[in-house]
Amino acid sequence: MRLLSRSLLIFGLVALLAGCGYNTIQQKDEAVKAGWSEVLNQYKRRADLIPNLVKTVQGYAQHEAKVLTDVTNARAKVGQIQVNADDAASLQQFQAAQGELSSALSRLLVVTENYPNLKSDQSFRDLQAQLEGTENRITVARGRYIETVQGYNTYVRSFPQNLTAKLFGYKEKPNFTVENEAQISEAPAVDFGNTPPPAPPAPPPPPAPGN
Repeated sequence: MRLLSRSLLIFGLVALLAGCGYNTIQQKDEAVKAGWSEVLNQYKRRADLIPNLVKTVQGYAQHEAKVLTDVTNARAKVGQIQVNADDAASLQQFQAAQGELSSALSRLLVVTENYPNLKSDQSFRDLQAQLEGTENRITVARGRYIETVQGYNTYVRSFPQNLTAKLFGYKEKPNFTVENEAQISEAPAVDFGNTPPPAPPAPPPPPAPGN
C-alpha cells in the first residue's frame, strides 16, 4: 500500500511538472545551448583563418602595417574574452569585440584592392572564399540563436510556465542587441573580387562642323 501511494505521488508530480511546462523549458534551454555552441564554432572558424590571411597580405602589402596590426590585435582581444552567454554584460563585451574584429577585417580587405598581385594569389583567393563562407555561417548561426533565445524567453515569461521557471531557477536569457545587429549591417562591404569592372568612359563628342 505504501509503495502504491509513493508511486502515485511520483506519477502526480511528473504530471504536474509536465503540465506546467517543465519538460518544454528543458528542451528550449538545451536548444539555446546548442545554438550558442554553433555561434562560437563559427566565430572560432573565422578567428582560425585570420593568421594565414594576415601572413599572406603581409607578403604583398608590407606598408599596411597599421591595418594588419589592427586585425591581429582585434583577434587577440576576442581570444581573451571568457564569454558567458547567460550574463548580459559578458555577452555585450563579446559582441563589441567581435564587432571590432569584423570592422578590422573589412578595412583589411578594402586595402587589398590596391594590390593586384595579392588579389591574383591563389592562397589569398582561397582564404577570401573561406572567409566569405564563414561570415555567411556566422550570420545564419547568430540569426538562429536570436530566434531560439526569443522563443525561450517568451515561454518562461508565460503563465503558468513562469511559475515553474521561477521554482527551478530558469531566468530569461540575454540576447544579441539590436544596436549590435545594426553595427554589423553597417560595416563596410567586403568585396571578394566579384564586383564587375567599371564601365569604360564615354567617347568624346564629335567635333563641331567647320572645326
